[in-house]
Amino acid sequence: MQALLVALRLLHIVLGVFWTGAMFFWITFVAPSIRDAGPDGMKVAQQIIRRGYLNILPAIAGLTILAGLTLYWLDARAMRSAWWTSGTGQAFSVGGLAALVAFTVGLLVVRRSMLRAMALGPTVPQLAEGADRQARVAQIDGLRARATRGAQWVAGLLLVAVAAMAIARYL
Repeated sequence: MQALLVALRLLHIVLGVFWTGAMFFWITFVAPSIRDAGPDGMKVAQQIIRRGYLNILPAIAGLTILAGLTLYWLDARAMRSAWWTSGTGQAFSVGGLAALVAFTVGLLVVRRSMLRAMALGPTVPQLAEGADRQARVAQIDGLRARATRGAQWVAGLLLVAVAAMAIARYL
């Protein structure tokens, strides 16, 4: 049982650090660089997506959550009802909930918006100059802005999760 706990904790922490770091790197450096590069930024975004970013990051997040839920269940089961109302139990609950919401926002807002923007991007050169082209560019820009706002929310929620997990055992 001890080996299982160590493996789950190691998996949860290492993957959680990667997930959180990837989100902060994205909102701090990648998204602003893509935005500032203008139309050429879409080429960079397409390469990042082709390399599997929008598939790998949710998989890592999902494994992080599964390992965390298993650890949570094992702790709650071992400690019985007193654990749920303890500072530790409450902190792990808040952190876990923040991570679950971050995962949901990441999938439903960030990932969907980015995939939609990437699908529309190649259609822009085919449109003649004028209102249709400007409308399509505005639509893509809106999707990219939505993805960026969503990613900022995900990063903030992950910060809450990390902080809660870091202090939970001391409450």
